[in-house]
Amino acid sequence: MDANRAALVMEELRKLYPEAKAELNFANPFETLIATILSAQCTDKRVNLVTARLFPMYPDAFAMAKLTPEELEPLIRECGLYHNKAKNIVAASRALVEQYNGVVPNTRKELMALPGVGQKTAGVVLLAAFGDDQIPVDTHVFRVSRRIGLSDGNTPEKVEQQLRVLLDREIWSLGHHLIIWHGRRCCHARKPECERCPLNDGLCEKHMEH
Repeated sequence: MDANRAALVMEELRKLYPEAKAELNFANPFETLIATILSAQCTDKRVNLVTARLFPMYPDAFAMAKLTPEELEPLIRECGLYHNKAKNIVAASRALVEQYNGVVPNTRKELMALPGVGQKTAGVVLLAAFGDDQIPVDTHVFRVSRRIGLSDGNTPEKVEQQLRVLLDREIWSLGHHLIIWHGRRCCHARKPECERCPLNDGLCEKHMEH
């Protein structure tokens, strides 16, 4: 897909989802980091239920670092993959205390050096907590971008690379949210609702194949 068609795709999605924004609840960079780690393979709705209980008890890296993973596990069990997530959240909190005096760093390199923080999580934190221009690739962005023809990358890193080239930088952040909203509300993994999708009129490559 060329840049002009990609811009038209974004225009249609903006009309469809004028209120598109992050659906995770957080109030500061630390909460953003923890909520994003918890959100792996879990709905934002469920994460928000868990963090509504978790953050008042453990509001910062200093409080979270005092826990053991075993103590954290029952508090986040509903989010799935809780063994791993508890281990990473405690280790990341301890790293923040030891290396950054409890403050979440604002560079991709420093974020990705924290336990449990990969490319996507770092991108979400930079975008949501620090207002940086980012286009993190989660499962929705990966699936929808490849399906409609914005990318043919076979890894999240390649898809992100292609989107950064294809889309104007000023729309990266909004584009991230628009594609996620489309993936959640219309372009579902199993049964995409193509008949009601505004992209099926010459903008979606998958649709044009049929």
